[in-house]
Parts: sequence; C-alpha cells; structure tokens
Amino acid sequence: MNVIRSFAVLTLAVFSAAILVPAELRAQDREVPYWASLRFDEVYMRVGPSQEYPIEWVYKREGMPLKIVRLREGWRLVRDHEGVQGWIAESQLSLSRGALIIGEGPVEMRETPNATSPLRWRAEPGVVGELIRCRENFCEIDVAGRSGWVAKDRVWGAANIVTAPPTAAP
Repeated sequence: MNVIRSFAVLTLAVFSAAILVPAELRAQDREVPYWASLRFDEVYMRVGPSQEYPIEWVYKREGMPLKIVRLREGWRLVRDHEGVQGWIAESQLSLSRGALIIGEGPVEMRETPNATSPLRWRAEPGVVGELIRCRENFCEIDVAGRSGWVAKDRVWGAANIVTAPPTAAP
C-alpha cells in the first residue's frame, strides 16, 4: 500500500511541476530557429554565452525581433536583421513576436491585406511593432496602438509564421 501511495504522490508531483513551470522555462525545449524579441530598452549582446564574455553590441530597441539560432544553458545565440550574431541571456528576451520595418524608404501601412486598400499611414525603416498575423503577402503589425497591413517582404520577423487563410469579404 505504501508503494502505491508513494507512486501516486510522485506522479502528482511530476505533473504539478510540468504545469507550474513557466512558459519561458519550457522554451528551453524549443527547436531552433525560432523568433523572439527584446524584452527591454537596453539589452547586451555578448561574444559568448556567459557574462564573463565581453559585450559586442548594445541593443536599444524594446520589441525588436531576433532569430534564435542556438540554445545554451540560459543563453541564446541570436541573429538580427543585418546578420549580426551574438549571445543574449534568455531573461532579456520575450517570446512575443516583434516586427521591424526594413528596406529602403517609407512603407505604406494599409487598412486591409491588399495593395489597393486605403492607406492608413507610412512607416519608416527601423520602426518596431508587434507582429499580429500574416496573410498571403501581407502582415498586420501594431505600432504603439496603431495597426496596419504591410507587404511581408518589408517586415523582418515575419518569416516562417503560419499564414492565416483569407477572410471572406462582407
């Protein structure tokens, strides 16, 4: 009887631990590559996976998307939109999907995912927002509470996102 009770308690403890472990810690098991974004306004990129390594770059763009290409004991090897790679502590990253406007000149932010849709505003390269979703060749992003649709090829952080099916017109 004690063996059964011990087994039941052990089983309950294992299931409870699995449920109570925060999502950020479960991300250790993610397959790379995947997307993350900077959690703070100032984040250090280092040349190696430890605070003992020198700082190579200082990012000052909360929400900026980065591609995670390797995992190592609480550190992430990241690649930015310019191809620069380095190590950032996992605690400095968020799993929320960021979006960075790239390319030359302003990009048109549209009302719907269509090039002929009414223009909402224009965004300059370097603008950072939250990636909401993508449909076909467009992605919807939110920049400081204003959302709009932009050509997918002008968004760093949109690759490999599940494409939502188009909605029927009213």
